[in-house]
Amino acid sequence: MRVAFVHPAGYNFCPGQPDLTLLANRMAPIGILCLSAWLEKHGHQTMIVDCLGPKPPKSAEETAQRVVDWKADIVGFTCTTSAFLEGYDISQLIRRKAPHIKNIFGAVHASSIGGQLLDWFPGIDYLCIGEGEGCIQDLADGKPLKEIPNLVWRDDSGRVNNNPRRGRINDMDDIPFPDYSKLDGFPKGYHLPLFAYRKRWGATMITSRGCPFTCSYCDRTVYERKYRYNSAEYVWEHMKMLRDTYGVHHINFYDDLFTASRKRVLELMEILIKKPLGMDWNCAIRIGHNDDLELFSLMKKAGCLQVSMGIESADPDMMERHKTGLKLEEVKEGVQRIHAAGLRAKGLFIMGLPGETPETFKKTSDYIMELDLDEMNMTKFTPFYGAPMWHEIIQNQGVEGDFHEDWRLMNCLNFVYIPKAFKSREEMESLYNWHVQRFYQSKSYQKKFRKRLWDHRWTLWHLAKNLPSLLRARTHFTNEGVSVATQLEKIPLHPVQPQQRLVAGTTSNTVFEDVPLQYLPPERRSAAVEAR
Repeated sequence: MRVAFVHPAGYNFCPGQPDLTLLANRMAPIGILCLSAWLEKHGHQTMIVDCLGPKPPKSAEETAQRVVDWKADIVGFTCTTSAFLEGYDISQLIRRKAPHIKNIFGAVHASSIGGQLLDWFPGIDYLCIGEGEGCIQDLADGKPLKEIPNLVWRDDSGRVNNNPRRGRINDMDDIPFPDYSKLDGFPKGYHLPLFAYRKRWGATMITSRGCPFTCSYCDRTVYERKYRYNSAEYVWEHMKMLRDTYGVHHINFYDDLFTASRKRVLELMEILIKKPLGMDWNCAIRIGHNDDLELFSLMKKAGCLQVSMGIESADPDMMERHKTGLKLEEVKEGVQRIHAAGLRAKGLFIMGLPGETPETFKKTSDYIMELDLDEMNMTKFTPFYGAPMWHEIIQNQGVEGDFHEDWRLMNCLNFVYIPKAFKSREEMESLYNWHVQRFYQSKSYQKKFRKRLWDHRWTLWHLAKNLPSLLRARTHFTNEGVSVATQLEKIPLHPVQPQQRLVAGTTSNTVFEDVPLQYLPPERRSAAVEAR
């Protein structure tokens, strides 16, 4: 069977501002690259249309036509919340041109909402909930719909059927390397986050699935919490293939927690040190979990350049509520260990979580300035359907904060949620801009930056080629830019976005087994306790 995959561009913008998402970081769509490789391994033909790639279709119409001209039997869409509506628009264009092509939607938005999407969107044929390899293979093989785990579908009467969940893929080495050959312009047309690499070309890899921790803002409905990973030998061979076949010399590991298994990391460091590939790499860690100097030193020796840490806030009450188990005093010690090993430290933070106030944010900003970080990323909090915090936000709408639910704007680039302590979205934008300028204009950061000018040569060259766009982006930090970015309610909703909100209990696909009880609405807690 012929299966096309589409990676919609979505709406990666702040109102009134140029879209600089791809200027800052253009990542290969690893999920559908893995699905493509899996299907090819099992005898099916695939194609990929990456609407965020370096040579994207010029319109939704052109995307649809590419799928139709290729004579696909099935088209699969991988969608975040902000990309879902564009994916749906493309699917309906395909349907009008070629009604026989069936569509299936997967990834986080579909997995977190589940069967309710088929009620809201009659033009969707199927949903894939959770891991996609087995589900898409069964569908391509022509297996009866009712016998395909992870599939959500309609029967002849129009009733939505939620098939049982499929057992997870426990041996991750069974999954072939992602099918990078399907990407037009890889790797030179793709690039890593600015100032995060020294060598080019770069690529992204994901070598594990699942995360053992539960943070209030994080969706775990696709891979859930069970942690599985590729063997050290598999990862080394994957890196070697990227180097030898595509000339890649820097890897960003986008595992949720690269160091979750100390045993796996030690084995990988051993093989990278014994058989060096001449490649740099970055990864994500958690302070307080496998973060000792010995491990960091081995990582440095094996080619690690930078580690990222999810810290989120410097307010103890906020931390207890949203990232239980992480102690602020441990973070400073962790940064010192990272630097002692010769690695760069990048801190990841979130502004605007429930409970945030101007005072807690300023406390976080002061804390960041004390940490001596090499890089920093401040995300604008976005509620997502599959996150434990979603239910609390919906239950407390208008009491603890106000949530403007426009799926297109739910991209972590806009303040769609305003905690009650803030007078307005404009106040949040102004504080956000104040902190960003404070960090990057600080003497400490400027000194580090000057020392690494040669390390940053490829990033600087990339920015120079895109200087007009970069200059336009500066308007975001002006008073006029702040004013424009706050007018989210003035943007009409997409005509097919549902007006009603999903709450716990409206779909049997929502996964609650691992959600801490305090995040569940009261009517679900007693049932959860009984089930556990």
